[in-house]
Amino acid sequence: MNEDLKKTVGKDPDGLLTYEYIANHIGEIDGVLDELVDNMIGADLNGQFLVSAAHYLHAIDGDKYHQAIDRLIAAAIDRDRERRYIGDLLPALWGEDYAEHVAELSASDNNFRRIYKRLFPETII
Repeated sequence: MNEDLKKTVGKDPDGLLTYEYIANHIGEIDGVLDELVDNMIGADLNGQFLVSAAHYLHAIDGDKYHQAIDRLIAAAIDRDRERRYIGDLLPALWGEDYAEHVAELSASDNNFRRIYKRLFPETII
């Protein structure tokens, strides 16, 4: 990460600065995206901006940013203990009809399975 970027997001108190940087520089961040994700994971202690960044990157190009999205989601699951944000990812990333495909999505996507079990712990999948 270059020095200017470190100054911009290096002291990010909660992940918002990093999220804003990603959103405002989407065409320029491919070379430093892993570092930005690392920074956000270190800063966002409740998962709010991790979820927002995953959602944003998925909307821009889910295939291109798949690895970053997976890392953001995994961290958000760990951080969002109160389940305030991760539920938004189910319809946003896996479609409005995700509930009709729980078994197959759980078998093929570990992050989906982890979110679903966190939100619906009584459900057998």
